[in-house]
Amino acid sequence: MQLVFDDSYFMKKALAEAELAFEKGEIPVGVVVVANQQIIARGHNLTEMLNDVTAHAEMQAITAAANSLGGKYLIDCTMYVTLEPCQMCAGALYWSQLSNLVFAAEDPERGYRKMGGKLHPKTKVKMGVLGEEAGELLKRFFIQKRNLN
Repeated sequence: MQLVFDDSYFMKKALAEAELAFEKGEIPVGVVVVANQQIIARGHNLTEMLNDVTAHAEMQAITAAANSLGGKYLIDCTMYVTLEPCQMCAGALYWSQLSNLVFAAEDPERGYRKMGGKLHPKTKVKMGVLGEEAGELLKRFFIQKRNLN
């Protein structure tokens, strides 16, 4: 009998990655990529640490997942990310041909939907999974950041 994990289970793993980013002073966005009910890649924002505006959680995870799979396409994979991807990440996800995207919190200012970014036409999207928890972590980060400045 095979155990089947649900979206909340994997989003909690992405939230754990977001917590790692928070601890490093990075905007707390985390991601896991899943294939056949197994996590094949993890990532979190590293833009400050790497001094690289492209070092978003999704970009880290796309590279790690492609390395894990031995190919550049993420067909039959699901990405769980704690914040709606930006248009840069949506573009990378488009080219990776990701099958499923599940994100927690919406980004009404900079998310790919607001900015006109597009995913691959075959990518299925589900939003709001643990959105409240992800949103609270982001709020806590920005309150702390404001209080330090």
